[in-house]
Amino acid sequence: MIRLHRNYVRAVRQARAAQDLFGPLQNAIELEHSTIPPYFTATASLVAGKNEAIAGLIRSITMQEMLHMCIASNILIAIGGQPQINRPGFVPEYPGPLPMHIGGPDFTVGIEAFSRDLVKQVFMQIEEPEQPIPVHEKAEIEPEYETIGAFYRALQAKIVELGDGIFEPSSLPRQVVQGNWFPPDQLFAITGADSAVRAIDIIVLQGEGSSSSPYESPDVLAHFYRFGEIHAGRALVKTPDGYAYAGAPIPFDDNGVYPLRPNCKLAQFTPGTQVHTRLAQFIYSYNSLLNALHTCFNGQPGQLDAAIGLMYSLRIEAVALVQTPVAPGSAQNVGPSFEYMQT
Repeated sequence: MIRLHRNYVRAVRQARAAQDLFGPLQNAIELEHSTIPPYFTATASLVAGKNEAIAGLIRSITMQEMLHMCIASNILIAIGGQPQINRPGFVPEYPGPLPMHIGGPDFTVGIEAFSRDLVKQVFMQIEEPEQPIPVHEKAEIEPEYETIGAFYRALQAKIVELGDGIFEPSSLPRQVVQGNWFPPDQLFAITGADSAVRAIDIIVLQGEGSSSSPYESPDVLAHFYRFGEIHAGRALVKTPDGYAYAGAPIPFDDNGVYPLRPNCKLAQFTPGTQVHTRLAQFIYSYNSLLNALHTCFNGQPGQLDAAIGLMYSLRIEAVALVQTPVAPGSAQNVGPSFEYMQT
């Protein structure tokens, strides 16, 4: 996985009590959420009926990022913490760094239309394993940086060290474990160190696979390799000496992408215009989703259905948004904006 500043891993390793893990777990929640807007936008920019295989692959990854956000939230709830979702600062400033400054000072993530370069330069960087398969020469990691994988492994080790005593049985009714959206073997109650370690394994495995396999499960590739298929234009297949992107074609029609202006902000558009109205509605709906998730993770787990429903409604709004010119006669259309707004 991509690099993050060593201080974040050090904070986990220096933890002495459950409360010391509240901040790192909140960071994990924010990180998992931060990947959703760029992935969502890339999918929304694909014209309906074209590039369907690509859209399906990215959409499946986006839903798993929501799962990872739920898992990190459940672990925080299980040790007595309260996830903070609908607060200023939870949403990153796009374009800009992701939470925990992953990728180093020069890694910037924006809100852009799909392109294979975006997949290679941004999405695959976010999901990159510590040891990609087939193994290739790896750039030296700067001493002040570690990987997201190291961050999650440090969390696992510290949870095991602190033991089952940090987990609060009274937290169980507040955890989000509904099975309507995610399989019960992936989203389950966190009752102690063993279940927390198993849940973190899911986050790491789905993102990067293992050191010996690109698969998160027998038939499903980890995120990095799904993005690799999109960039290469072919499915990943087993070869005599490892794996190669040499399977069935995954075609890309560059005429099947809306020409979005990158990194749109509501303040760029005149109030009362169609583009301003549609973008304002999208931002309002996005913040309604954050509010629903906050409620869900703070005592009303049954609200997950409503939150996921809002996420699907957001997709419908995005369809109209990405077909709206930024101005009459413009060759560019408006892209989604993920701005914090009190609602």
